[in-house]
Amino acid sequence: MSDKYDYDLIAIGAGSGGLSVAERAAAYGMKCAVVESGKMGGTCVNVGCVPKKIMWFGANLAHAMSDAKDYGFDIDNKGFDWGHLVKKRENYISGINNWYHNYLADSNVDELVGFASFVDEHTVDIDGKQFTANHIMVSPGTTPSVPDIKGAELGITSDGFFELTERPKRVAIIGSGYIAVELAGVLNALGSEVCMYLRKEHLLRSFDAMLRETLLEEMLDQGVNIMPSTQIKEIVKEEDGTLSLCDDKGNKNTGYDQLIWAIGRHPNTQGMNLDAVNLQIDEQGYIVTDIYQKTNIDNIFALGDVTGRAPLTPVAIAAGRRLADRLYNNQTDRHLDYKLIATVVFSHPPIGTVGLTEGEARKEHGSAVKIYQTRFTAMYNSMTSHEVPTAMKLVCIGAQEKVVGCHIIGPGSDEMLQGFAVAMRMGATKKDFDDTVAIHPTSSEELVTMR
Repeated sequence: MSDKYDYDLIAIGAGSGGLSVAERAAAYGMKCAVVESGKMGGTCVNVGCVPKKIMWFGANLAHAMSDAKDYGFDIDNKGFDWGHLVKKRENYISGINNWYHNYLADSNVDELVGFASFVDEHTVDIDGKQFTANHIMVSPGTTPSVPDIKGAELGITSDGFFELTERPKRVAIIGSGYIAVELAGVLNALGSEVCMYLRKEHLLRSFDAMLRETLLEEMLDQGVNIMPSTQIKEIVKEEDGTLSLCDDKGNKNTGYDQLIWAIGRHPNTQGMNLDAVNLQIDEQGYIVTDIYQKTNIDNIFALGDVTGRAPLTPVAIAAGRRLADRLYNNQTDRHLDYKLIATVVFSHPPIGTVGLTEGEARKEHGSAVKIYQTRFTAMYNSMTSHEVPTAMKLVCIGAQEKVVGCHIIGPGSDEMLQGFAVAMRMGATKKDFDDTVAIHPTSSEELVTMR
């Protein structure tokens, strides 16, 4: 370490990206610090992936209890205690927070508690105290967006959803992306009446058409009310405390006891004084980086959601570790390849997807595209009165039929995708899939037996 600076590396943000780059850099002998003004673990641990998945598990149990009678069980559902699940969830998250504190101490990474803003290219101010570093990595994440309309403050965001201590009876969810879909599925399964308002026509607009159409069909079948092509113009709080939504069609939709904004997220950089170092941002406010996570300032790097690319926890972790490998372990070309990143939507049923959609493939490769797809009811659901659909699609290109897209919706999709993502990254073709002996009886065997 140079005597010129307090640290070799300061990571701003103790989310997945900041923690990963600091831990890896410290393992290479660097003196590192992580700056955080909130809870350890960032969005994922506290108001994202972790609490969401716990609520999703609870919702799945609600479905399983309904299915149990079809398997011969005489089960009396005496109700659901939202507060009990929330308490256990928060205790679990507290355990993760505490683990991080110990982990950083054991890894020789300093915690700097407070809000960081730039002073110059090597200096940050943390609540009035200045620290210097040879390299500074910016990873503060994003925060939920709220529209600029009258009464918008009467609603909550996904952050507010995780603050709910009671189950709302009737909920309006504004949005069509994965957060909106996931919250709608959880609330619906746990007994809330749910209405989704979509600004445009489709759910999950960037996903393959098969996935979004199958999910829409199933959500409607499960009782979620979906209002496409509807923009909310004003929120009104009535005398009885309920909320009314005034839309662009002149309708006033009444009787909601909760409204959740799920219209997207924006970079969490307000107050960081990026102008002090002339850090380049794009028109949406995301920090611009090259493939090596480097900004327009040589010693300042950014990764994770604040860069606007693939806003997923494992992406931030992978990018952070690779950055530390390159900077501190002589792996000069080490960087994250942002292609073929698999992702899951924890809807009901879940979605797993990796690679090009059919539409993207046809636009890029034209007549060289060949599609294989299937739709069926999984064995588990064949025994139940509610036959949840499973649908799968492989997108292939060229004479070798290289698999460039794999899209799955149905029970178990979240767990079966990971191995197929490995195969695709290795360049698997349809013949490679066909030559793989199926595991029977499973839903995943359909991916290696499609014709």
